[in-house]
Amino acid sequence: MPSGTNHQIRLAARPTGAPTPANFEATDTPIPIPGPGELLGRTIYLSLDPYMRGRMNTGNSYTSHVKLGEVMVGGAVSEVMESNHPDYSTGEIVFAYSGWQQYFVSNGEGLSKVDPRLGPISTAVGVLGMPGMTAYTGLLNIGKPQPGETLVVAAASGPVGSLVGQIAKIKGCRVVGIAGGQAKCNHVVNELGFDTCLDHRARDLPERLAAACPDGIDIYYENVGGSVFEAVLPLFNEFARMPVIGTVAHYNATELPPGPNKTPLFMRAILTKRITVRGMIVWDFADQEQDFLRDVSGWIRDSRVKYREDFVDGLDNAPEAFIGMLEGKNFGKLVVRVGTDPTA
Repeated sequence: MPSGTNHQIRLAARPTGAPTPANFEATDTPIPIPGPGELLGRTIYLSLDPYMRGRMNTGNSYTSHVKLGEVMVGGAVSEVMESNHPDYSTGEIVFAYSGWQQYFVSNGEGLSKVDPRLGPISTAVGVLGMPGMTAYTGLLNIGKPQPGETLVVAAASGPVGSLVGQIAKIKGCRVVGIAGGQAKCNHVVNELGFDTCLDHRARDLPERLAAACPDGIDIYYENVGGSVFEAVLPLFNEFARMPVIGTVAHYNATELPPGPNKTPLFMRAILTKRITVRGMIVWDFADQEQDFLRDVSGWIRDSRVKYREDFVDGLDNAPEAFIGMLEGKNFGKLVVRVGTDPTA
């Protein structure tokens, strides 16, 4: 049994608009003891992801919100420290939605083993985890990329957008990324192999995007919304496809955006250009996980896919890092290093 306490970050208050440090509270509790059929896990890498902002709210969503006083939700790579579970042994590496805490007890529900042979175990919360599978399944099932088509993806240096663009290149597409700042754009083009990348902060983004997509847009992988979507809307080709996996630009909104209302324009474009628009949650395609792991790990080994991780040390730094992520301050997949990695 590990000595010490279980450090946790809990939801102290629901944010109005952008989260602040006051919305989080650090607590210490006794390390839990696994009972029959349970195991004790020690968190190594905690994933920080945009969806967590929505879970801080009340109201209807695709899953339950975090209750006040509860440990913040989050997926993590962990080491099994003790096990009374027949399927898991001490020392194995697992993934679980165990939250923002150092230790957790699990009965095995929702738990999965992480294979260190596929890559560094931190990638199980990034390129070989939920963000990577979101990119892979959303693009291939809804985007349906074809050689010669033009794909546009925002947050192009992030864990989802970066993989979307690289897979689209593998499939023969012309790929236009949109990212925040020249350093990220340089990375997207020079390291990831996109055809071009535009800074979303540019006032003339619509004109730049039109020039970068002279043949229109066949696939727009939507993960941001806001001004990027408005720049994309006039450029859709007939029978374009638009997977929708997030709208980060609106997560902190407290009211509807100012007019004019673009909904009628969007609806008319959907009708006249016969655009396919479909929202997705990663587990919609859960049965494709082994295909995803096989393909993406293979592309990484063959240097056809590259990834970048942005590490933050210490659980107490998770709130500040999360707030910064929603402002676009991270560069790559944001991961909190909570404990030592026995595989490193």
